[in-house]
Amino acid sequence: MTDWNRLVIEEIDKRQDELIELCSRLIQFPSENPPGDSRPISKFIIDYLKQEGIDTAIHESGETMWNLISTIGSPSPDRHLLYCGHTDVVPAGDLSRWDVPPYSGLVKDGFIHGRGATDMKGGLAGLIFVTGLFARLGVPLAGNLSLFIVPDEETGGDLGVPWVLDRGLIAGTAAVIAEPSHPQNPTIGQKGSCWFEFTVEGTPGHGSLAPLNGESAILKAARAIQALQKLWELKPDIPAEVQDIINISKEFALVRNPGKDVSAVHDHVTINIGTISGGTKVNVVADRCTVQVDTRVPFGLDYRDVLAEAKRLLLEEGIDVELKPFGFQGNANWTSDSEDIVRLLVESITDVSQKEAYGVLQWASSDARHFRKHGIPVLQYGPSELAGIHSFNERVPVDQVIQAAKVYALTALKYLGTTNANK
Repeated sequence: MTDWNRLVIEEIDKRQDELIELCSRLIQFPSENPPGDSRPISKFIIDYLKQEGIDTAIHESGETMWNLISTIGSPSPDRHLLYCGHTDVVPAGDLSRWDVPPYSGLVKDGFIHGRGATDMKGGLAGLIFVTGLFARLGVPLAGNLSLFIVPDEETGGDLGVPWVLDRGLIAGTAAVIAEPSHPQNPTIGQKGSCWFEFTVEGTPGHGSLAPLNGESAILKAARAIQALQKLWELKPDIPAEVQDIINISKEFALVRNPGKDVSAVHDHVTINIGTISGGTKVNVVADRCTVQVDTRVPFGLDYRDVLAEAKRLLLEEGIDVELKPFGFQGNANWTSDSEDIVRLLVESITDVSQKEAYGVLQWASSDARHFRKHGIPVLQYGPSELAGIHSFNERVPVDQVIQAAKVYALTALKYLGTTNANK
């Protein structure tokens, strides 16, 4: 009987140059969202899988938005693992501020460089490569493994994971998302989100007479922004069942960010003023100013209560405006570390790295919340250089891309099993 665990890991080692080349090729597609055209990179992935004998179903959620589903293995009523990743990346921004062209996919000094390298084409390459490798080797999986690739995550994800799950186009018993994480610490839960915007009205006037003439909407918005900082003071009623994982995550944050203690984000509302747009001309008192706010909500608070508190704080400042929710809206959520998929992935990290591994919470949001909404246990694990996410000079360590691919492979083999395995 074949020891598939050993064989697959050996094959990944032998073919690691192919894996790194695949990652580089994925980065070379400028799949920025916005504007959000996934067709070129999707066609590349479809052709890659076809060469391995794998068919892909295309589900168009928009003219340029392709959701891809490719399934291998054997149908099972209780074992269907979803490998999930997104093809879209945030815009590269000012190209002059990149040391390496953002869509070069350059492999140099132990890193693969470019926009999306960490978020999340390094992990996506691992999922695609492992799925193709299973097919190439004829691994007799005892359940289904579905590669589930979505085009829309960076702008809220409405046309990606939830679009597919809500329509019943795929169902699974567990999922692994290749979002970036620490190499020893997958993320098994996340804070909630409450994004909103508001527009403050003012009275225009000649700029030479300010502040004696007119009422500046920008100054009113500044007062509103300052008032909203008090959202940090909201006290969550943290459920007992998540207190331990919050404590573990706070300790992890201290270790991961030496010299910069960000651990308090796990039990506080964070407030980021993302954009401000106001005024018509430098010598005109601004008659209107729009502010967009990103708050992240801890366990023990409802995102709607955060919105209500924001409204109260503004009224306290004498600012009566409509708060318009948009983008991410939802409460904190997690997958228990007692779930098979969590236990087996953590175990696989230890097997590959020979180091301790354990799950932690993240302070951002992702597609994981949609899987949990549908009752699918899910966690996130992927290669990363976390400092470069959404920034200039993004890159991903080559060794982490290889480690992640091995972890994906072992997790699938352990979770699904094989029909003739002794491991």
